[in-house]
Amino acid sequence: MRLQMELKHKKPPYRLPTMKEVEEIPPNGLKAASLFSGAGGSSLGYKMDGWQVVWANEFVSAAAETYKANHPKTFLNVSDIRDLDPDEVLKEAKVAEGDLDLLDGSPPCASFSVAGNQNESWGKDKKYSDITQKTDDLFLEFARMLKGMKPRVFVAENVPGLIQGKAKGYFLAILQRLKDSGYAVKCRVLDAKWLGVPQSRQRTIFVGVRDDLEVEPSHPRPLPYSYTVREALPWIIDARQTQVFKEKDRIFTDKSCPTVTTMGIGAKRINFVSVKAAKEQTHEANTVQHSKSRKFTIPELKRLCGFPEDFILTGPYAQQWERLGRAVPPPMMYRIAKEVRGILEKLKA
Repeated sequence: MRLQMELKHKKPPYRLPTMKEVEEIPPNGLKAASLFSGAGGSSLGYKMDGWQVVWANEFVSAAAETYKANHPKTFLNVSDIRDLDPDEVLKEAKVAEGDLDLLDGSPPCASFSVAGNQNESWGKDKKYSDITQKTDDLFLEFARMLKGMKPRVFVAENVPGLIQGKAKGYFLAILQRLKDSGYAVKCRVLDAKWLGVPQSRQRTIFVGVRDDLEVEPSHPRPLPYSYTVREALPWIIDARQTQVFKEKDRIFTDKSCPTVTTMGIGAKRINFVSVKAAKEQTHEANTVQHSKSRKFTIPELKRLCGFPEDFILTGPYAQQWERLGRAVPPPMMYRIAKEVRGILEKLKA
């Protein structure tokens, strides 16, 4: 029995499917729509579980460009959510009111970011990506769309700062508004590193089930293992293996990556020695004589954020970094999508 348990919990190698492989996943018959879709990290997570994402909305043009490049079969609406009408959205998605299986959304709440000045930004226009706008009301707009579209289930994602400090009052108001929209709602803070992502990234996840369905909402259980930077990027050699490493230097190869943000990765740089450099030194010395300190490359960030290597990122380096930093890691949303599918399958039992 003990051996069976060990085999059951054996950590599989870190591997991400290609976009082509995702497209070939058999459909599970469930349809989702997405608000505040960004580059499409959430949509990709749903598709990894066989969902069909029939409609999406993204107001930031640079993000919408990336979304369209990777999800060409999804109807993409680029209007401000404040201008959206639930009935028109249902027409564009080609589903009737109440027949959509899931509405997903990640309303920007920069005012409540743990890294931000939570109190000073409330009620004010704030720079978000390539635009400047007030974001404090966007969760309420999500609730408005939810009430009008009446999907069976919804999933809403946000920053962990939403439930901290003085933001708790706003959190409770959001929670009540979602419940008043006709849903049983549960909320938990989940860490991506326990859901298949080599990145320590905490997110507040709301899951709601329409009241008339009489099924309890639930969240995915954490995996019994997590992935490290070394496992995600095996070609990086730890600088601690060299004579030049200093204990005061920070390195993350044996841990999950710190949260990837639009401004960097935990305000730290990785100290590393390339595989090429190590090989060049092997017949001259037992250790590498130099190391480098740099930020991760875009291909490396893709792997750390759970995106396939052939996922298309448009725009310059800074915009590509931002798209990844703002996105929900696809493997994390895959686990959530799988949990929601289980909720909906209870309706057929």
